[in-house]
Amino acid sequence: MIKYIKTSTYMLLVCLTVSCATKTEDVFLTEIGVCTSVSNAEMLATHGYSYIEESVGRFLMPAKSEAEFQEALQEAQNAAIPVKACNSFIPGSLKSVGPDAVHSEILEFMETAFRRAQLAGVEYIVFGSGGSRGIPEGFPREDARRQFIDLCSQMAPIAARYNVVVVLEPLNTKECNFINSVEEGGKIVEEVNHPNFRLLADIYHMLMDGEGPGGIEKYGHLLHHTHIAEKEGRAAPGTHNEDFTAYFAALKNGGYKGKMSIECKWGDLEIQAPVAMEAIKKQLVTLK
Repeated sequence: MIKYIKTSTYMLLVCLTVSCATKTEDVFLTEIGVCTSVSNAEMLATHGYSYIEESVGRFLMPAKSEAEFQEALQEAQNAAIPVKACNSFIPGSLKSVGPDAVHSEILEFMETAFRRAQLAGVEYIVFGSGGSRGIPEGFPREDARRQFIDLCSQMAPIAARYNVVVVLEPLNTKECNFINSVEEGGKIVEEVNHPNFRLLADIYHMLMDGEGPGGIEKYGHLLHHTHIAEKEGRAAPGTHNEDFTAYFAALKNGGYKGKMSIECKWGDLEIQAPVAMEAIKKQLVTLK
């Protein structure tokens, strides 16, 4: 009897382990969203999308009144799918680096954004903001890098206070002259060294600069969010049938558990949204 009980217990533990492993694998890219207005939520929900990625300025409105934000919040709370992320973080007029850097103003601006993000259930704030973080001509790059790390090191604990994760987005060299690869972004995230300041991989920006999936493989442990669009015309997936499988494989092999937002130039969102979803799913099923 004792032997039987031990064997049964062992078998139960094995079954539980297999079940957990299956669930872990199943979480890969189960949440796909779209960077757009929350007004499109109902239509996107019908096509299988999980969430909206809004704009900080349009949705959280740090520069506007609480009353105006409450109107936007009410719309989001009634939407068919939630707003889980926001991009277009810091306006270009608020400089993160250079002789005109205004860190105190940025920190005040972003604290309002984080507080409202928590109220809205927003998990991620995407820090692309090429206009803010671009290095002015003639300004020493190392000085700009130190300024940026100092800003992010102050930002991260405030984000933690509101249960928000800031994700640093590398941008291609045509859009910004600073933090242009997943590796460059990963090194900065490592230096900031805070759980509320993590990394984003945008496959469009990687394709634009000819960056392969190596950065994802090396810094995948820091990734908390991803973006995607086709290289040609920054089009929606499925428009030109570009192949993303090498990047998807790198994410999956690295144990990525986060979301993926389509951030592209839509022609007709209602027509293209189901095509984009199908294109992504079709490539995902080819992965081993």
